Amino acid sequence: MEIITELNAGGIIIGLCTFLIIGLFHPIVIKAEYYWGTKCWWIFLLLGILGIAGSVMTDNILVSTLLGVFSFSSFWTIKELFEQRERVMKGWFPMNPKRKDEYRKYSDNKR
Repeated sequence: MEIITELNAGGIIIGLCTFLIIGLFHPIVIKAEYYWGTKCWWIFLLLGILGIAGSVMTDNILVSTLLGVFSFSSFWTIKELFEQRERVMKGWFPMNPKRKDEYRKYSDNKR
């Protein structure tokens, strides 16, 4: 950890890891909505809460920061799941054929 401080590379490491965390969540949103729909939103809420708890419980600033990024990326994923359903309804992403009734029910309720 001293090497990071000496080189002032902490910000670069945080930036790179933030980029990777956010990039990882994009395909997770697509796959989660495809297989489970929006009913898995609570998993991301739980992950976000656990990440915040871990962030405030650690003394390491790098780990704390990355847990915070992970937490709020998890919270953002909840919003994205519901928006992904809209994108699927518009035909921008493939619809899971096993869940066609769920999409049909949602579109009927939306009218």
